[in-house]
Amino acid sequence: MTKVLTNSQPIRLKGRSFLALVLSPELPLGDWLQRLDDLAARSAGFFLRRPIVLDVQGLEISRLELKGFIDELAKRNVRVIGIEGARSSLLGFDMPPALSGGRPASDFEEPDTAALEAPDAAPGDYAPAGMHESQQARPVPSLIIDQPVRSGQSVIFPEGDVTIIASVASGAEVIAGGSIHVYGALRGRALAGSMGNASARIFCSKLEAELLAIDGLYKMAEDIEPQFRGRAVHLWLEGDAIRISTLN
Repeated sequence: MTKVLTNSQPIRLKGRSFLALVLSPELPLGDWLQRLDDLAARSAGFFLRRPIVLDVQGLEISRLELKGFIDELAKRNVRVIGIEGARSSLLGFDMPPALSGGRPASDFEEPDTAALEAPDAAPGDYAPAGMHESQQARPVPSLIIDQPVRSGQSVIFPEGDVTIIASVASGAEVIAGGSIHVYGALRGRALAGSMGNASARIFCSKLEAELLAIDGLYKMAEDIEPQFRGRAVHLWLEGDAIRISTLN
């Protein structure tokens, strides 16, 4: 006899977006892992508790090689939550699931409730290429924080620019889909253009950063030329290199 369930509570399904880091390995994988080890050694905890997506688009490897590579990442505390751009023959029940259609998230992690203001529209609007004149341009969102970002805190705002009217402490990080403006000292990590924006820039009044990145390309503290340390600077991407100049 079939039992009929009555007054049962429905399962609640919620949609939620998370900002994940995407790793795009290159062949040979051994050399790429050495470069990853170098990054991790110079920026302790950079991958800790972060969701990681592995982009293997165009990578000519076997399923066994991919499985071994994911195991090597796990030994480094890099936990892969999904694989993008993989052939179906590379995947299986013992592998992270296939992912596609990644897009900017709509939420951000608050470093301190009182420290954040609601996202404001930037002074100018933008019109994407191909937009008809009859279409209304969307404002470029921005996030303004008027308190210091303390060690261990993360500010994640993939929608646009982040402006901090204070300092960013060592061990803190700021991740923005657009540009990053720091009116005080920048001692932690700043990652601009996190959603693939190569035109993003970083500005700060005093450069003492542990790590800087624009559109996935990074520069470590020891890679920063001595004449720029402790100075007000402007950073931008030029080809495959991050350029720095002082602000007058």
